[in-house]
Amino acid sequence: MLKEMLKERNVPELLTREEMLNVIQTDLFGFMPPKPDKISFSVEEEVIPKFCAGKAVCNRVTAHTVVNGREFSFPFLASLPTDNETHPFFVHVNFRPDNPDRYMPTEELIDNGFAVLSIYYNDVATDDGDFTKGLAGVLYPDGERKTDTDCGKIAMWAWAAQRALDYAETIPQKLDMKRSVVCGHSRLGKTALLSGATDERFAFSYSNDSGCSGAAIARGTSPGGERVADICRNFPFWFCENYKKYCNNEENMPFDQHYLIASIAPRNVLIGSASEDKWADPTSEMLGCVGASDAFNKPFIYEDRPPQIDDKFFDGDVGYHMRKGLHYFSREDWLRLIEFVNLHS
Repeated sequence: MLKEMLKERNVPELLTREEMLNVIQTDLFGFMPPKPDKISFSVEEEVIPKFCAGKAVCNRVTAHTVVNGREFSFPFLASLPTDNETHPFFVHVNFRPDNPDRYMPTEELIDNGFAVLSIYYNDVATDDGDFTKGLAGVLYPDGERKTDTDCGKIAMWAWAAQRALDYAETIPQKLDMKRSVVCGHSRLGKTALLSGATDERFAFSYSNDSGCSGAAIARGTSPGGERVADICRNFPFWFCENYKKYCNNEENMPFDQHYLIASIAPRNVLIGSASEDKWADPTSEMLGCVGASDAFNKPFIYEDRPPQIDDKFFDGDVGYHMRKGLHYFSREDWLRLIEFVNLHS
């Protein structure tokens, strides 16, 4: 049934990983910012006293980079268990600088054996059309993008998640790179997929309710679902200029969103949906997993029907779940993510 839906939507066949990464950067996100010429880290320790009842410390880390010969720094929070074990960890690109946050139940994550590196996305690049500030101002010194493939803000946030991973490599006694997870919600779920697709060091990628331009197949959007014209009208600065060519023209895209998911193979990826989040289109998000399935060593294993509440298809290297409720990064989503990572570690 679901494969037939992909055929009816004329979704293109998978290409090689290199080809898929090239097309989604050329026509969707723009090309990723370059790796830093130089990078170093400074750490302010225990910025939250008695954090997690002493089970973890919360340190403020600042990444100091040189990009295209210009300096750029941004902070993130490192919540690290205080035992002497090496832990799996999340790189969470978050909407707020808080710790814990309504989208990040830090103590519960610690209690489940994980560390967390949390980036406040506006510390990297502002969520608007201003390209003079933050990393955008470093990449585009006059505040203007020059080509139709120059990256938008999503690629900048994805780049920052990769710099947090650079930091994780400096403390291998605390953080297990073989169990590294990049995750985010909504636009930051799109960010997590792009970061994982373009950096093979991430062992897992998790997209929560990422919808249009994230996990959801764009061709044949379900009634009430967001389309390319909607997202480009409201948030053109997230993407490269080329993406606008596909407003009300999805059938002529040389890709669809399964390319983004498939580019993470052969590593692991989990897609999360919410039953009442019609704008993100759960059926099209699950179809993204179906379309990407053949790229993975262990393909997507699922019931051949549209998603239902409490679905949990975790046996393949690409997984999917749907919970009851609205557009939100909930405790239930985190627990499903933990379950998926533990199952595949």
